[in-house]
Amino acid sequence: LILITSLILGTTITISSNHWMLAWMGLEINTMAIIPLICKPHHPRATEAAIKYFLTQSTASALILFSSMTNAWSSGQWDITQLNHPTSSLLLTMAISIKLGLVPFHFWFPEVLQGSSLTTALLLSTLMKLPPITLLLLTSQSLNPTSLALLAILSALIGGWMGLNQTQTRKILAFSSISHLGWMVIIILYNPKLTILAFALYTMMTTTVFLSLNRTKILKLSTMLISWTKTPTLNTTLMLTLLSLAGLPPLTGFMPKWLILQELTKQEMIPAATIISLLSLLGLFFYLRLAYHSAITLPPNSSNHMKLWLTNKTPNTPTAILTALSTFLLPLSPLIIPML
Repeated sequence: LILITSLILGTTITISSNHWMLAWMGLEINTMAIIPLICKPHHPRATEAAIKYFLTQSTASALILFSSMTNAWSSGQWDITQLNHPTSSLLLTMAISIKLGLVPFHFWFPEVLQGSSLTTALLLSTLMKLPPITLLLLTSQSLNPTSLALLAILSALIGGWMGLNQTQTRKILAFSSISHLGWMVIIILYNPKLTILAFALYTMMTTTVFLSLNRTKILKLSTMLISWTKTPTLNTTLMLTLLSLAGLPPLTGFMPKWLILQELTKQEMIPAATIISLLSLLGLFFYLRLAYHSAITLPPNSSNHMKLWLTNKTPNTPTAILTALSTFLLPLSPLIIPML
């Protein structure tokens, strides 16, 4: 309870602060609260993940502090939105890229997710991304548009490419997170509200996937193959959510991608829009692979599991609501577009 409260407190402090020191303090509270949650399984892999997480996050925090101090030294301003010094802007871009796990600072993220439990991995993929994204939103006007676009396209490329040959579900979702962050970062300068929309929908769909996987304790693709006999309905809805994450048209995940590509075209960034839409095909491949394993194919050998779905009928309301939202929100886009 204390750790979860600290996580919420740290996130709230960072997203509501105007002063660099308060934002930094919120990020530190977040880091300190999540490390015991990563260590919880008492497994060497979990300890290794916690150490990797601590080292990368403390480096990023030190860079944020250094960047804000350099800016305050040159301009006398501690306000987050008054980032005028070019070196500070560059350092901050690096620090937030490390915090988020953007390419080329992404190496820690899949490893840490692989060492964590599914619920901790969910927190790392969603809640822990909110404070750095907020800082990026507040400072985006001071950052270099070319470097942001480059980071975004590289993240979409590496996130899609590295996810192709993975067999562990947590690593696949880590690379999925990296490629989605690329979509959010590319549009942040031109339409920050679109970034918020993309992040909200990504959080919703990823939460649904993690809750579904946690329900059936699926950690590998081979386990996913035999989970059909346990929970056929859950596997079917998981398949739809995965296709939604891929951004296929009749589903919710299509909305942010469509709006981002439309905005990039309006900004006359047609090469960037073309490249990032082609790179989303890499992600589509591994989402289809996951969907194929979850519901479309059955293993050649019959599994010895009893059909638990005939007996175990405990309802799971949050997953049901999130699944509905993750798949059927696209018709609401006429309501959402005027808000942007």
